[in-house]
Amino acid sequence: MLEVKNLTFKVNENGVERSIVKDISFTVENGEMLVITGPNGGGKSTLAKVLMGIEKADAGQILLDGEDISEYDIDHRAKAGIGFAFQQPPRFKGMTVNKLLSLAAGETLPEHVCCKMLSGVGLCAKEYLNREIDGTLSGGEMKRLEIATVLAKSHKLCIFDEPEAGIDLWSFSMLVQQFERIHKKKDQMLMLISHQERIIRMADRIMVIEDGTIKKIGPREEVLPTLLTDGAGCACMEQEM
Repeated sequence: MLEVKNLTFKVNENGVERSIVKDISFTVENGEMLVITGPNGGGKSTLAKVLMGIEKADAGQILLDGEDISEYDIDHRAKAGIGFAFQQPPRFKGMTVNKLLSLAAGETLPEHVCCKMLSGVGLCAKEYLNREIDGTLSGGEMKRLEIATVLAKSHKLCIFDEPEAGIDLWSFSMLVQQFERIHKKKDQMLMLISHQERIIRMADRIMVIEDGTIKKIGPREEVLPTLLTDGAGCACMEQEM
């Protein structure tokens, strides 16, 4: 279980302090899928980075299965069981795809296992195993590789920041199937930041973040209708691909 208590993150812009995440509290139950949506610039990605330890909270507490990880850095949070897929994945010149997948899994993976992982995110495996993670890969290819690295190892909590961004319809459908398979097992918590209606409809609960605060949170059956009928809510959502 993930417990977030009164989490706050501030930045200083030209001498003026501004809160990006404002006193946010929520939980994610074991096996639950929580989808976070809301207007651009509302603080969703910043919240995800604070949870992963990429950014350090100014106040609040984060507990993972009862363990206080508030002071853990990104490496220790990964070891504690958090996986993270960036909205804009980093590139690693000189590192091949199969090496990256093995590092993500924490063990040397045989070729057939790497191929299965790549196929699962819509990449033709044989063409990518020995390619470098550099500028020759498109943004969509990078996004799919990033998601494959998260799926390479079982985690307590997986955070995906807009997994649908920059990928084609076929690859998007394959990713949705992956999320459905993980969710069906109920052995990992899933937190997805998304504007995509098809992903939002998969959620157990939906959390709407706007201006750094939680505007709505609740079961999909309760929150989704308000997103579909509320003009502001519809502006947060993209129609099904």
